Order: sequence, then structure tokens, then C-alpha cells
Amino acid sequence: MSHDTFDENDWKRFLKHIGEDPNRPGLHETPSRVQKAWRQWTAGYDQDPAEVLKVFEDGAEQYNELIVVRGIPVYSHCEHHLAPFFGKATIGYLPNGKIVGLSKLTRLVDCFARRLQVQERLTTQVAEALMTHLQPKAVGVVVSCRHMCMESRGIRTAGEETVTSAMLGELQPNLALRTEFLALARDK
Repeated sequence: MSHDTFDENDWKRFLKHIGEDPNRPGLHETPSRVQKAWRQWTAGYDQDPAEVLKVFEDGAEQYNELIVVRGIPVYSHCEHHLAPFFGKATIGYLPNGKIVGLSKLTRLVDCFARRLQVQERLTTQVAEALMTHLQPKAVGVVVSCRHMCMESRGIRTAGEETVTSAMLGELQPNLALRTEFLALARDK
């Protein structure tokens, strides 16, 4: 067995390290559960944004208004403490002859969220992937999350949300378009 493989025995060692008994009944299955959970939480490393964003050009050539999807769930883990952070993303784009199925935007967020992250990079990666693979006139991404590394340790700022945004393409110079996107992105 390779020395760089992290397996259930390592999770047992972790439980012992924090002062637990991995053999007690409540923890007996924990190492395999945690192993499986981390495989899911980090599945984004095996996903290719290009595959997620397969585009179609069906009638989209005529559509030239903002498309905005709000309330996209974000579940990720910070790379500094491996602590969860979670919240919602809003994605908007101004098509340029290509659109994607709306569920693809959720899958794109998931692709980057299921990696060890910082929220700022996650926001930028989603925006840049859309610009690269859809080539729209503009992309806007707003992410709002609660961070367990802040809420459960250190200064313990409970319920605080961190908001990040990325504006690419025409959203940078065009104030009217940016204002429209941010108005559509705002939770009612």
C-alpha cells in the first residue's frame, strides 16, 4: 500500500489523537463514513468545467438580455482550517449566441465548491469558467457565505456573511448593466 494514501486507519488515528476511542460503539463506523464524506466533499477535483458547461445554440442567438439565476447552493470547505463554509451564489450572464441549461450553473458552482477553497477564488473561478466556455458579453457572480472557521473558533462572529463578487466583460465598464445585474441579484 502506498504511503501517501489516506484511509480509515488515519481517521482512527485522528480520533485517538483528539482523545476519543475509535472502538466505542458510536464511533465504530465513523472512519469509513468520514472517508466517504470527504470523497464527496472533494469530488470537484475530478470535474472539468468544460464538460459541465456543454452549451446549446437553440434559439439563443436572439436572446440578448441578462439571464440571472439566484439562490444556487454553495457548500465548500476552507483550505485554511478544512472547516465548512456555505451559502448561496447568484450568477448572471449576457449571452452572445450561446446559452446553457440553468441546472448547469448549479453544477458549475458545485464543481469548484467541492474543492478546498477560499470564497474569493471560488467566485472568480466560476466567473472565469463561464467567460471561457460560454463567451458571453458579460458575467456577474455574487457569493454570500457563512464560514464555520469564523463562527465556531477564534472571534466567533456568529451569523456573519461574507459577500464576494466578480464582474467580467461588459459588466466592468457598463454601469447601467452592472446596476441591473446587482438589482436582479439582490434577495427580495
